[in-house]
Amino acid sequence: MPAPDKLPASATLLVIDLQKAIDEPYWGPRNNPMCEANVAALLQRWRTTARPLYHIKHNSADPDSAYRAGHPGNAFKEEVRPYPHETVIAKHLQSAFVETNLETRLRRAGHTPLVITGVLTNNSVEATVRMGSNLGFDIYVVSDGCFAVEKRALNGRIFSADEVHALSLANMQGEYATVVDTEWVLERT
Repeated sequence: MPAPDKLPASATLLVIDLQKAIDEPYWGPRNNPMCEANVAALLQRWRTTARPLYHIKHNSADPDSAYRAGHPGNAFKEEVRPYPHETVIAKHLQSAFVETNLETRLRRAGHTPLVITGVLTNNSVEATVRMGSNLGFDIYVVSDGCFAVEKRALNGRIFSADEVHALSLANMQGEYATVVDTEWVLERT
């Protein structure tokens, strides 16, 4: 898909799972320490231009997860927390489209294309992007508006957070989405 000069007023920002739980030590080292600041800049632009945005909140069913409802980690990170009038969609699986009303809301309101940020790049972000693409949405993934953590392969090899992030972005680029950065989005909104 050719890159547009401007994103339409209907371009919708999704902020996926940027909750305090992602800072728990058990996640291990992460990449992209500027993610939250970049998402905050995008949120500010969306708010000042009255564009549609959705905050996706993960409510884990796992009793050991910091993302479980009632745990302090379930709260949104301060720098990207929703305003009281903004839409929050709760999910309990990886994709923001599974067992939620996100697709219905987007279609009814004509909110497209989707500009996707959040965590983890290789988990909920990629799951949402793949499903959203399969549902027919045009999607932009903000590469510096998401991050990954290191991952151990089945053979014991540890892939750095940068490697995991880069591979996930490569998986999404082209077939499922267009990978861009914060500056690219801000120049077009």
